[in-house]
Amino acid sequence: MQQARNLTGDLGISIENLRFLLRDRDGKYGEAFDAVFQAEEMEILKGAPQAPRMNAHCERIIGSIRREALDHVLIMTEAHARHVLAAYERHYNQHRPHQARNQLPPDAHEQPAAAHDLHTHKAERTRILGGLINEYRYVA
Repeated sequence: MQQARNLTGDLGISIENLRFLLRDRDGKYGEAFDAVFQAEEMEILKGAPQAPRMNAHCERIIGSIRREALDHVLIMTEAHARHVLAAYERHYNQHRPHQARNQLPPDAHEQPAAAHDLHTHKAERTRILGGLINEYRYVA
């Protein structure tokens, strides 16, 4: 509880911008710990019960978002951040290959048709986020 108080004190005025505290269900976080953040009008969100690897999944996607998008873009406003994240989400779910899915994106149900004659098929590039990410497709 003292560490929670120290954190809220150290954040000072910037804590007013925070709306949520996401935490796991460890027993060391009691009602007194939550009360410190609820006094700052923050909503306490708890992770799924009996999901010890939940943080690893969250850290993996957050790392991907940072490495592939946010580390290369200067975010100006909240609306700009939402736009960048929405564009990355579309790319991630509809085009980006995933090793665990045999190089298929999450929204794809079958492998795209392969181009056997490269002289008749041309690669088309779609620029995402001003060229930060490029998507390629074969066109006839």
